[in-house]
Amino acid sequence: MKKVRFIVILVSIAAIGYISYYFYSSAVSIINIALSSPDNSAIKEDIQVTLNKSAKLYVEYWKEGSSQHFKTPVASDRKEHTIHLLLLEAGSTYHYQVILDRAFDVKSKVMTFQTRKQSPWMIHDWIKEHNPHDEKALGNGLVMLCYRGYPGYIAMVDGKGAIRWYWQDSKLGVRVASITPRGTILALLAPASKDEFNKPQTSSKVKRNAGYYLRSGKTGFVGGTELVEIDLTGKVLWRINLEKKGIIMHHDLRMDKANHIVGVVRDFKLWDLNGKGLAQDTLWGDAVMVMDTEGKVLKKWSAWDVWDIAKDTRMDSLKHDRFHFNTISFDTDSNYLISSPIENQVWKVNPKNGKIVWKLGKGGDFKMDEKSYFYFQHAPHINQDGDLMLFDNGDFSPKDTATVNKRSRALSFTLDTVGMIATAKINAAIPKKQYTARMGSAYLLPNEKILQTSSKTGGVLITDKDGKVFWELNAYFIPYRAEYVPTTLWNKYIRAN
Repeated sequence: MKKVRFIVILVSIAAIGYISYYFYSSAVSIINIALSSPDNSAIKEDIQVTLNKSAKLYVEYWKEGSSQHFKTPVASDRKEHTIHLLLLEAGSTYHYQVILDRAFDVKSKVMTFQTRKQSPWMIHDWIKEHNPHDEKALGNGLVMLCYRGYPGYIAMVDGKGAIRWYWQDSKLGVRVASITPRGTILALLAPASKDEFNKPQTSSKVKRNAGYYLRSGKTGFVGGTELVEIDLTGKVLWRINLEKKGIIMHHDLRMDKANHIVGVVRDFKLWDLNGKGLAQDTLWGDAVMVMDTEGKVLKKWSAWDVWDIAKDTRMDSLKHDRFHFNTISFDTDSNYLISSPIENQVWKVNPKNGKIVWKLGKGGDFKMDEKSYFYFQHAPHINQDGDLMLFDNGDFSPKDTATVNKRSRALSFTLDTVGMIATAKINAAIPKKQYTARMGSAYLLPNEKILQTSSKTGGVLITDKDGKVFWELNAYFIPYRAEYVPTTLWNKYIRAN
């Protein structure tokens, strides 16, 4: 009798539980599910879900034939949901379920969608079989490239050479882009025709090499006319017309921790070079400008404020472009790291008092091995090891007069700022055929390999610390630099199952 009573109690509890779950799960229901491809994209899909009442939900999805499932983060309570599926593969079939996030998850049936084939203009033979192409060398990240032509775009490419994310502008080229602290993309746009060059005025080989590449005028080279911030769904958050403000930003820009834009701008100073008592010579140089996302200028640090023009023996020949700043980044203490390739130096600047803290490079403040001197460098920054890393173009080297003998390389330095000693840690030269006199970058990847850009040859390489090439992308254009995009950037949109 007791056994029968016990069974009845268990059955009753189970029945009550089932009935409770039935009413619990039925209380919220999916009224409609609709799909759309924003911008007719082949690599992203939006899922619009309408519920009868507010609830949290997420989407689980997977490519047909793949065992790897992905989930979107749980969306907050609401009746109307738009879920963004990013980094999809073009021309592929995907399965998905909408899941109500409850004590007991309520799942829709498994549904299917098909991404369209990739647009022909986005299919490029970037990874060539006869070149190193170990896709594992890139790890799980992507490579971000900017196209300065028309239409301009930002593309993120995987280890197979396929574009997995892009944003396109209909009118302007994309000069350069960077990832912001808040997980968006900050880009500098401009028409290519805006570039201005100072032609050489002498037959001297050394001066001809320098003069040919020097920019001139207010715009100069790699000058941008508009700023834009884009989220990872491709939505433009804001756009600023710099040209209307009389500002020429060039080469590099970053967003700081306060979400302000920090960029390199052209800056001039009137001076009397002939000693006639009239400040009638326009000397062009650079400054670092800080503005908010509405375009309001907050402050500016100018190299002219700390430069002794009277003692500068090269001023006349370099008056069109005295410093050629090409990078702005931040040290761990938030001070600026600025690249001055004309000086073959990296400067650390305190923006609060305007003083140069130190200079690294030939003729700078650190003792260093002459073999570690760098020439016309780009992209100095603090890497994941806490060292200062840069791309040494290798131009203007005193030992080389022919391009064929020059080498470009990734360098990193451990800096002793007490004893003022710079010790080279990484010295990874890329192949001679990929020497690049201008532009370029070098970044240490999470897997300890190095992402290097040989801009003039259109090459993006992944090497080890000895320079051995494991992976090579051949762009059909000149990439100013290539930046690594970590998987953590997508945490707001994707979580692996």
